[in-house]
Amino acid sequence: MRRLLRGAGYAVLPAEAVLAGCLVAGVAVPAPVLHALELFAVVTVGLGGAGYRRARRRGLPPREALYEVVPEPVVRIVGHELGLMVSLVRWVGRRRHGAGGGTEAFGHARDQAALMYGFAFVCAVESVGMSWLLWDVPVVHEVFLVLDVYTVLFVLGLHAASVTRPHLLDGRVLRLRQGCHVDLAVPLDAVAAVRHEPLFTHGKAEGELDLKVGGQTSLTVELAAPVEVVGLLGGRREVRVVRFHADDPRALLAALRQARTAPSPAPGTPA
Repeated sequence: MRRLLRGAGYAVLPAEAVLAGCLVAGVAVPAPVLHALELFAVVTVGLGGAGYRRARRRGLPPREALYEVVPEPVVRIVGHELGLMVSLVRWVGRRRHGAGGGTEAFGHARDQAALMYGFAFVCAVESVGMSWLLWDVPVVHEVFLVLDVYTVLFVLGLHAASVTRPHLLDGRVLRLRQGCHVDLAVPLDAVAAVRHEPLFTHGKAEGELDLKVGGQTSLTVELAAPVEVVGLLGGRREVRVVRFHADDPRALLAALRQARTAPSPAPGTPA
C-alpha cells in the first residue's frame, strides 16, 4: 500500500506541475486529459487519507502515521517552509516560541542580523531588476516575480525563525535550536561539562554538532551520554559534544551551571 501511494504521488506531482505550466503559458490542454489528471489527483489524495487513517488505527502517532503515506523528507521540508512563514508572523507580533511559564529564553540571532538583512536586500534588488528585464514577457515575468518574492520571504523567515526560537532552559532540559530545522533537547543530567569557548572555525567530526550563527559558536557542552540529533531531512545521528552560540553566552553559562547544581526537591515536596 505504501509503495502504491508513493508511486502515485511521484507521478501526480510532476503531472500537476506540467499542467499548471501549460495553463499559465496559455497552452491548450484537451479536456479529457485535464479531467483525467484531476481525477487521478483526487484518487491519490483519497488513498492517502485512507492510508493515514489505517496507520492511526494501528496506534501510530499523527506524525508517524503521516510518514506512512508521505516520505519523511517531504513532510519535513514542507513543515520547514511552513515554519518559516509562521516565524514571520511571530516576529511581527514579537512572540517567541516556547518562552514563558518559568522557562528562560536566550537569544542567538543578533550576530547574524546584518548578514541576513543584507542578503534580503540583495534579493529584493534582484527581484526588481528581473521584473524590469522580463516586463515584456508576461508569463515568465509572473513566474519569476512569484519566485523572487518568495525568496525574499524565505530569507527573512530564516532570520525570523532564529529570533523567535531562542534557546530554552528549565530545571530539567536545555533546548538548543537553530531556525526551524534543529530543536535538540539535552537533559541536564546528561551534561558532563559546559564552558565558554568562542570558536570561529569548525571541523567536521563524528559525534559532534556545531550550531553556528554567523560562522561562530561561543559555548561548548560535553555530554556524559549521547543524544540523538534529527536533521532537516530526517537523518539521525548521536552526538556527545554540542557547540552553539548565544547573544549573551556568559548569562546562559551561569544559568546552566545554576540549574545543574540546584538541589532536587525532596519526594512529595512541591517543585
